[in-house]
Formats: sequence, structure tokens, C-alpha cells
Amino acid sequence: MLEWKWLRTQNPIYKDLFKYWIKIFAVAFGMGVVSGVVMSYQFGTNWSEFSRVAGSITGPLLTYEVLSAFFLEAGFLGIMLFGWGRVGPRAHFFATLMVAIGTCISMFWILSSNSWMQTPQGFAIENGIIVPKDWFAIVFNPSFPYRFAHMGAAAFLVSSLLVVGTSAWHLVKGRRDELVKKSFSMGLWMVLVTSCLQVVIGDNHGLNTREHQPAKLAAMEGHWETNHNEPMPLLLFAIPNMKEERNHFEVGVPYLGSLILTHSLDGQVTGLKDFAPEDRPNSTIVFWSFRVMVGLGVLMVTLSLIALWLRKRGKLYETSWFHKFALVMGPSGYVAMLAGWVTTEVGRQPWVVYGIMRTKDGLSHTVSADQVGLSLFIFVVVYTIVFGSGIYYTLKLINKGPVFIDTPNVETGGVGHFKTPMRPLSAVDENIDDNQKSGEKHHD
Repeated sequence: MLEWKWLRTQNPIYKDLFKYWIKIFAVAFGMGVVSGVVMSYQFGTNWSEFSRVAGSITGPLLTYEVLSAFFLEAGFLGIMLFGWGRVGPRAHFFATLMVAIGTCISMFWILSSNSWMQTPQGFAIENGIIVPKDWFAIVFNPSFPYRFAHMGAAAFLVSSLLVVGTSAWHLVKGRRDELVKKSFSMGLWMVLVTSCLQVVIGDNHGLNTREHQPAKLAAMEGHWETNHNEPMPLLLFAIPNMKEERNHFEVGVPYLGSLILTHSLDGQVTGLKDFAPEDRPNSTIVFWSFRVMVGLGVLMVTLSLIALWLRKRGKLYETSWFHKFALVMGPSGYVAMLAGWVTTEVGRQPWVVYGIMRTKDGLSHTVSADQVGLSLFIFVVVYTIVFGSGIYYTLKLINKGPVFIDTPNVETGGVGHFKTPMRPLSAVDENIDDNQKSGEKHHD
């Protein structure tokens, strides 16, 4: 978006913002690649039985991801990061576009595989092996469109909240230049669009879950007894007890559960007691992870609506309490996304392929608990180093903030004092006044 805006308007502010944010998202991209490579090996090491039984479906889907997305990203990533001045502006924008498209294609195949494990379709079981019969039904399984849309919007929402939080940090510190204000404004517009869009997508995703994974939905809502033509409340607070098959300290809103989950006042929602105890997901975990996600989503919508109100009043950049609120909300996208994936993955338990293969049956029988523990320890150490370094570098970039590079004659106040040298080949952050004083001292 930033590079496209620069090409269209030739406003150097967009180019400077692009050069700043591309560094941060390049770090995130690198960490994602490192963690993703390890996951592919785990299918064969820790989940060999799952790979043996379902590999004829999950294997090709992940192969398609490598062939159609990974090589596309790898081929254009270098041009996007290091191509300024080496290729033309339009060629550079094309490279950026290809990396973005490659990332979306990668998400497509990965979520298709995950969604098939949630709502398997288009297969047959022959001699204990899952055999593909209809690849269209496999790829576009019942939950895939909703999960793809939900995760796609979440990715944009997480990114835009990071932009908003970073910009708010500099506003709180007193910086008021055009780079910070433009970044803050664009991020809030994106939060407004994506957060409201998530409400619609999430509602439809919930209806799909009710149809295809009713046990997961019951766990999400802490719903034990099937309500036969009776209104179901929406529980705002509860502590589900799996052993006693009931909730403690319930606080709910009458009728609202049925209205949201069935779009009627007395729609039926299957309770957890209708499923065998061994087929129930852990409602305690799923109930609260779901509420963390939804609660943060409500705050995101609130943030964007307040921003819209302040924008109309012309006080978006002068309201300090809102800047602090936006700063706190900066990392909320990551938390909400992780809570959503906890809901999705814990909610489908005890199945690795829903209704077909249990998680315990997909493990590698030849790998001992000690070996798994040792490899897990090594992964934790390596990931701590990789992600710790990445987060440290990202925080340094965030603290520095966007820098004026191509924008001429910009005066800033507060924290960021950037000057554009008037001499050719001068360093961007070189202080000309200091050099002049140094020269005068040398002559003295």
C-alpha cells in the first residue's frame, strides 16, 4: 500500500515509511521462515503415524505451498529489500507485490491443510490409509473459506495494530512530524476496516463451527446441556469444570447466546454432555482463550471507532489519553491471534483429523518421551535465541521510529530531530551544524 501510494502520488513520505516498515516486517518474515522449516520436519519425526495415514493429502498440500509460494517469495524478497537504485520503481513495486502474493498463496495452502484436518472431505479410507478422491473437496473443505478469510483479516489487523502502536509510542514521547502522523492515521484506517470485517467473518465462522464441529463450539461457550427450543444465554464469565460437567460462577446475558450462535432466540446448540467424555475438548482452556480473542476484538473495534470520532473533531493527534490507549493496544493483535489458534487447535481435540484419527494415534511410536523432551528443550533454546534477537532488533527499530530520507526540508519537534543535508553524498543523519563547529574549532 505504501509503495503503491508513493508511485501514484510521488509523495516521498510514503517512500520513507515503506523503507522503515519493510525492515520490521522483514525481521518477522525471517523468523516465520525459520520456525516453519522446523515444523515440516516434525511431521516425519514426531508424527510419523499421522504422516503414514494422512500423508497422501497433507504431503501434496505442503508441497504445493513450497512450489507455488516459497520460491516466489524467495525470488523477489532480495529485490524488495535491496533493490532500491538497482531496479526501476515499477520493477521494485512488482517485486514487493510478488512477495505479498506469495505470502497469501503460502497461507492458502497451509490453511487448506489445517482446515482439512478440522473438517475432512474428499477422501476414502483404504486399508487404514486415507486416500484422496476429490482434490477440490479436499482443498475447499467446509471450514477453509471461513478460516482463510479469518486468518487473512487477522494478519492485516495484527500488522496495522503494530503500526498504530509504534506511531502512538512516538506521539506519547512528543514527536509530531508528518511521518508519525501519516503512519498513525493509515494504521487506524486499516484497523477500522479489518476489525469490523472480523466481526462479520467471525460470526459466519461460528455458524460453520456449529455445523461441523459442535463439540468445539460447546467447549467455546461452556455449554453443557443441549437447549431444546429454549433460549441460551451468552456466558461472559464462567469457570468450566470438566470433572463435574458444569460451570462455576456463571455470569451471562439471557437470549444472547442463541441469537449469536443460531441467529434466533431459541435456536438449539448441542451441549458437551451429548458427547462421550473421551471426545470432549478441554472447555476450561477453550472457553477462556476464545474470550481473550473476542474481548480484544471488541477493544480493537472500540479503538477504531474512537479514532474515527477524534478524526472528525480534528483532535486525533492531540489527544494524549487516546495515544496511550493505542500504545497499549499495539501488541493486542498478536495476543488475539494466538488465543484464536489455541481455540482452534485445543478445540478440535482429541482429534488430529477430526472424527477420523485421534491425536494420540498420530504419534511416532519409536520416539521415546526422553527424546521428545530433549528435542523440545533444544527447540526452546534455539527459538529463544532466534526470536529474542528478532524481537530485540524490532524493538530497537520501533524505538528509533521512521526517518526522513527522501522527504526534503522537513522540520520535526520533540523526540525525532531529523535534518536533510543540503550537500550531495552527505549522510542522512549527519549533523551539518556539528561538522561546521568542528571545522571552526580545527581552524582555531
